[in-house]
Amino acid sequence: MAMIRPFVHIIILAYTFVGFFSSPTSAQDQTAADSLLNVLHTDDTISDSSRCVLYYEIAFYSTDPSERIHYAEQALKIAEELQNDQLIAFGLRYKGNGLRSQGQLSEAIKHYLDAASLYAGSNKGLEAGVIYIDLGDIYAIQNNYQNSLNYYRQGINIFRQSKDSVKLATALLNVGELYRTNQKLDSAIVYFQRSKAIFSKIGYAIGLAYNLGNIGLVLAEEGKYELAEENIAKATAILVKIDDQYPIAVFQTALADIYANRGAYDQALVYGHTSLKIGEELGLKEQIRDASLKLSEIYQSAGNSDEAYTYLKQYIAYRDSINNEETIRQMADLRTAYEVSKKQAEVDLLQEQALLNNIVVWCAIFIIALLLILTVALLKIYRIKDRAIRIVRERRRVIAAQRNQLDEVNKTKDRFFSIISHDIRGPISNFQGISGLINVLAESNDADGLKQLGSMMEASAKEVSVLLDNLLEWALSQEGKIPYHAEPVKLKELCQANLGIMLNMAMAKQIELRGRLTQEVIVDADKNSVSTIIRNLLSNAIKFTPEGGEVKLEIAEVDGMGLVSVIDTGIGIPKDKLNDLFQLKGMRSSWGTKGEKGIGLGLTLVYEFVQLNHGQIEVESEEGKGTTFKVYLPLTKKTVLAESN
Repeated sequence: MAMIRPFVHIIILAYTFVGFFSSPTSAQDQTAADSLLNVLHTDDTISDSSRCVLYYEIAFYSTDPSERIHYAEQALKIAEELQNDQLIAFGLRYKGNGLRSQGQLSEAIKHYLDAASLYAGSNKGLEAGVIYIDLGDIYAIQNNYQNSLNYYRQGINIFRQSKDSVKLATALLNVGELYRTNQKLDSAIVYFQRSKAIFSKIGYAIGLAYNLGNIGLVLAEEGKYELAEENIAKATAILVKIDDQYPIAVFQTALADIYANRGAYDQALVYGHTSLKIGEELGLKEQIRDASLKLSEIYQSAGNSDEAYTYLKQYIAYRDSINNEETIRQMADLRTAYEVSKKQAEVDLLQEQALLNNIVVWCAIFIIALLLILTVALLKIYRIKDRAIRIVRERRRVIAAQRNQLDEVNKTKDRFFSIISHDIRGPISNFQGISGLINVLAESNDADGLKQLGSMMEASAKEVSVLLDNLLEWALSQEGKIPYHAEPVKLKELCQANLGIMLNMAMAKQIELRGRLTQEVIVDADKNSVSTIIRNLLSNAIKFTPEGGEVKLEIAEVDGMGLVSVIDTGIGIPKDKLNDLFQLKGMRSSWGTKGEKGIGLGLTLVYEFVQLNHGQIEVESEEGKGTTFKVYLPLTKKTVLAESN
């Protein structure tokens, strides 16, 4: 596997104050920050100016970006009340440091430039040098190599002139990191070694830790893994003591890369997930991005494509969040504004061409204002047009959906009336020949024949009656005219009534019809529609059960619902018809065990009435063994309350 360079930027975020704070000698020490917080919370006699300084020191030492921002903002409020430009500049820079750690780069650079503007034309050259390093760091994060190097060099020149060892070593360290991220490894090592020598000489622990870690990263990229791991281990040991988590996360990513190149994927994943966890806990977008990319590469090498894809998506999301075009544009605009402000300060100091410069500035402002007004107007026009297009598209979509729905309804009705016209012809035809048969049988005094003919007429009449009842109820349900009056319904009483209605039909086929109605079950439903459900299911069961068979009607309470079960020992239902059993599709005509005609409308009506009563229906069937229909209806609230008590 080829060496994949980890995309990192190790940046020193802390510098000592010159001529302002005397106590701090190192930065990013959470223990020191916690101690200062204790002082802040226990001493009520601190003056405003001292409290402001204390807030800055806490922000200076804190390793939590959110905490840095919070205390820098607290200090800024006091500094603005005191109208102290130096204090305001410190607060702007520290808040910028916190914003940068969170990946809010455009906001960070704005705060840095505001701080630099306060130093323009003053004797605060050293503080201006710190801001140049900060700006170089921001452009390094954005991979803007030339701008970053220019700002670093300006800072280095200031620090060399002032002979400030810590700041000079820090600037050298960041230049080395810039060279490393641009694959100029020889130059990177030179700057790291120079920085390391200064930090070692003055005993600056955190600077030494960053140098050791960065040297380890260079060695890793050169394939010298053992030396790289040794340097990173030394750096991590120092950083753990001062609780500086951000560089630890970066170095964990580097270790993950080292072990991945060795083929030790399990250990590599441990380091990668550790780095990601730190980034997520501290809200470090850049580190989350780098760790996600490394985990994606490791999982891909280990053959786990699903996990690799998951972390690749996370990497792309964070990469785009940090490097989006709007952020880059804002940074370019801020840098341009700063350069203009810097030149204007120089002109003010020389007191030359003041009037001309003012005219130029006002003209620029006027032009920018016109451009902004034009941009806003065009944006509003675009939004109005886009909104109109979206509304038209949505209305077209709704109309198309309604048209499709109407087409489907029409097709269903066409199928329905086709079925009715086909299947009602049989019973009606029976009546057409009855008058002739009556005359023939009457002339021959065939009493038995007349009785048999009477039975046939009765069966045909019942068949037509049931068919017409179902047709009427189905048609009313399609138009939404079925009356629905929910009330407590006693299933035992309702089932007994319908058993009595169906008893003659069952006896005619020598079928044993019996009910198991020992338990009183009360449901909240419409009584008429529930009766139709029971009647149709019983009629269907009798129709498809042969002579000598059995049909049972049972009720019970199951899982907070009332259950009505119709069980028969009939011919069963083929598996290929179960899925469309309750839908009115195609020619649904079928014949009972004694030639009874059916079109499937009854089951469709049963299904719709079950839905009307907020219930459910299930069917279990096996060909040659019988069928069971189960209808679940909601119990009344009184029943539910009684059971819960």
